[in-house]
Amino acid sequence: METERLLLRAPRLNDAQAICDRYASDPEVTRYLGWARHISLAETRAFVKFSNDQWSRWQTGPMLAISREQGVLLGTSGLMFETPSHASTGYVFARDSWGQGYATETLRAMVDLAARIGVERLTAECHADHYASRHVMEKCGFQQEHLLKRHAVFPNLSPDPQDVLLYSIAPPSR
Repeated sequence: METERLLLRAPRLNDAQAICDRYASDPEVTRYLGWARHISLAETRAFVKFSNDQWSRWQTGPMLAISREQGVLLGTSGLMFETPSHASTGYVFARDSWGQGYATETLRAMVDLAARIGVERLTAECHADHYASRHVMEKCGFQQEHLLKRHAVFPNLSPDPQDVLLYSIAPPSR
């Protein structure tokens, strides 16, 4: 899948080192994520295996966001199915990619993909204090549904459950 500036595709095993180096092991990048930052390449390889399993099951899943111009890995996004008509999405980008509109471009692509494949409800969650992520979701038409108090652990912040904002959008039918 392509956008104006990005190639979005499934991760491959030979992407593991770049995934680990570019964003998965960076403490600042992973601060507000629901998964622990990667300490070893084995953790990143496990993510790639998980991604392949999702693609086998649903014909979609995690996707890498790669610069079309330079061929550099910038981050990741994708669709994760909850049911055949409900998927969730999210995104994470390497620090040197922040503030350049890549998250917005990618999230819009996920909304478009969801519409093309018949998703009726697309959700995304973020830590209540992650203002940049909230802004991206709202720019892309997501509406805040709920504040989920003490809903999820963000292992890179604290072992205690944190407040989460649930956003959703009904992708336009195609």
